[in-house]
Amino acid sequence: MQDVTILILTKNEEINLPDCLKSVKGFAKRCVIVDSYSNDRTKEIALEYGADFYEHKFENYARQFNWGLDNTEINTKWTFRLDADERLTPALCSELEKLMSAHENDEVNGFTMEASLFFMGKEIKHGGPQKRKLMLFKTGKARIEDRKMDEHTILSSGTAVSCKNKFQHYDFKDMTFWISKSNWYATREMQDYFDYKNGHDQSISASDKETAALRGKKFGIYYKFPKFIRAWLSFIYEYVFLFGFLGGKEGFIYHWTYCCFYRCLVDAKILEQEKNHKPFIETGDLK
Repeated sequence: MQDVTILILTKNEEINLPDCLKSVKGFAKRCVIVDSYSNDRTKEIALEYGADFYEHKFENYARQFNWGLDNTEINTKWTFRLDADERLTPALCSELEKLMSAHENDEVNGFTMEASLFFMGKEIKHGGPQKRKLMLFKTGKARIEDRKMDEHTILSSGTAVSCKNKFQHYDFKDMTFWISKSNWYATREMQDYFDYKNGHDQSISASDKETAALRGKKFGIYYKFPKFIRAWLSFIYEYVFLFGFLGGKEGFIYHWTYCCFYRCLVDAKILEQEKNHKPFIETGDLK
């Protein structure tokens, strides 16, 4: 086993958690679950697989994860940020073992990975879901930036190396959950937008060029287009020009609900805030 602690945040994840924990068995020395008071079998499953289980009230993803870093006595060389709907593959584990060994004592303090996205049981290979994020880092060398949406793991020092192999992301339970999740995220996206507009946005380390570039495109390009029109332009770009249509019915549903429905919902919440000056409402964790 590698000198790694896997840190997973949960809320009612009895569907995803078993496969997630199976995928890291034999790879990580320790698994830590930080749960926001699930009312299903999440705790029972976590204990069955030998994970250490903690409970903490959810404010947002960043604060919950950082609380886990600070309060679960992580003493391994490495820490791995993993979501319950994500899986490691044998090929990725093998690659990570070699990378951790090669960079144990140098200035490479983290590794970024890209997801293979599965939606409604099908891998979405084309379009816009391919995203890379920093997931494995030397303990004490990274934290998640404190923001309501689009939070990234930021290294405090050193550099990151990109992995060739991908992890698997099963970002779907059923359509009811998917739509509820979209609504929950849309509120936080709206809040994040106004944080940026009002100058409260957290800055990005100059060394994290990939994150800075992504956020630059979001606030410097996407949000410069008119409300609602930008959602359709995003759909056309990802579904047509990035060949999302090759994903069949599942690809269409994914891109339409994300680019059109979700992005239009964000714009509707922005418009509502601008018209009525409604106060932001913290929505808690996703039920």
